[in-house]
Amino acid sequence: MSDSKGKGKAPKSHEDNPEDSGVDAGSEASKGTQSPPYGPPRTFAEFMDDDIATSSSSSGATKKIPTKLLEKVIESNPSLKNELAGMDQEEAAKTLANIDIAQLLTGLSLGNGKNQKDMASYKFWQTQPVPRFDDQANPTPVTQGPIKMIDPEKVSKTPDPLIEGFEWCTLDLTNEEELRELYELLNNHYVEDDNAMFRFAYSQSFLHWALMSPGWKKEWHVGVRATKSRKLVASICGVPTEIRVRGERIKVTEINFLCIHKKLRSKRLAPVLIKEITRRCYVNGIFQAIYTGGVILPTPVSSCRYYHRALNWLKLYEVGFSPLPHGSTKARQITKNHLPSTTSIPGLRPMESKDIDAVHDLLERYLLRFDMNQAFTREEIDHWLVYKPQPGKDQVVWAYVVEDPETKKITDFVSFYNLESTVINNDKHELVRAAYLYYYASETAFNDNAKALKARLQVLINDALICARQAEFDVFNALTSHDNPMFLEQLKFGAGDGQLHFYLYNYRTAAIPGGINDKNLPDEKKMGGVGIVML
Repeated sequence: MSDSKGKGKAPKSHEDNPEDSGVDAGSEASKGTQSPPYGPPRTFAEFMDDDIATSSSSSGATKKIPTKLLEKVIESNPSLKNELAGMDQEEAAKTLANIDIAQLLTGLSLGNGKNQKDMASYKFWQTQPVPRFDDQANPTPVTQGPIKMIDPEKVSKTPDPLIEGFEWCTLDLTNEEELRELYELLNNHYVEDDNAMFRFAYSQSFLHWALMSPGWKKEWHVGVRATKSRKLVASICGVPTEIRVRGERIKVTEINFLCIHKKLRSKRLAPVLIKEITRRCYVNGIFQAIYTGGVILPTPVSSCRYYHRALNWLKLYEVGFSPLPHGSTKARQITKNHLPSTTSIPGLRPMESKDIDAVHDLLERYLLRFDMNQAFTREEIDHWLVYKPQPGKDQVVWAYVVEDPETKKITDFVSFYNLESTVINNDKHELVRAAYLYYYASETAFNDNAKALKARLQVLINDALICARQAEFDVFNALTSHDNPMFLEQLKFGAGDGQLHFYLYNYRTAAIPGGINDKNLPDEKKMGGVGIVML
């Protein structure tokens, strides 16, 4: 449910191993290389013009896509390729013409070719209640709602059997030993960049925070063990949440931490894990889910792009995370990314428990401005945003409020969370500390003055960068979601090669803007879509 280096760019975005199904936990940070321009099979070339193919943008305007680029898109996305192969030429051309061009471009994930293996199980997704790629070619307006009605009485009360030598288990994350087992599985076998330079380092504190939110269910922390050794070899987890999609409130499971031991990735365990977490959710009366991935599967409801802001450029360079731009120098890059030593907004301070009600009210009003957003309870604000120091626990989230010095009213708040990456085979540094922009809000949004909001957010997020640097973070990551296009380029965020695609399981709605335009760049005209953060 879901960072690396790029040519002349900030760190690129990590994608989950596609053999783990394409569903990930917030794919970030990977080093990529340019994919070769593979040619499409004859069936695709036949219906493509020699010079261009067309696709409709989310705004409805038809855009021209160079044929070679479209060939790359198709070859890089087996699910799309297989679906087109089953159509006649006219139907296939119509489908391509109605797929959002920005989605096509983000799905290409230029540089790593990981989509070459995307969930090999296209056949698996055909059996699931998810939108088809060709749904967008249907001229009939999308009817929003569940794709399939589930009868709880017909849901199996027992899991499907696993291959011989393995068995299901339910993880008890209140048990320190089982929490450690999940921690070790993820740290050894989860998201890693293409060149094996970086690997996510999920702390036990992070797992507690991410998987034991209000209403969490032990049975949604699913594991697979080797029968003889009892070793934990695979996992998939979910937490309950409520989201709003164009005003409709939906109870969903947020799927995360799908991980399979490297030696077992030929066993096709991913579809089995997905079916089992789905069954357990159905048994509990939850029939929809939200998840993210770095590859295109049937079918993203939205796609965003990763951006990265160097806080400690020299360290990022020394670990191979950031390049030295041609013609520049180390000293020049350090100067370019320098931040003030103190914040600038009067009244900015760390969030406390006494601020929960004010932040809850402000954030709820702010998020209603987006087509797809999370509906927070007061208890969730407390869990996700308020840091409570505990012996032996690392700080995971940093949240700050702006308290008006005169009225004492909370006018703004901003937050980010910590997700470190292990640096593999580097003598000088063991970890890269990455801050991820989490939720934020400002009363300025309700003044109907976009220019004022843009100015306010630039100051607010710049102060967040300063706070992150003071907390010794090395890089600050953000998507093109929320109102982020208003400040990414102005605050020296660099474009990453990573994409994050959002998916809804068993729910259909029209495509939602992801803050990027047809050139895959931040665009304020494409805001107002994604208002949810997936860890």
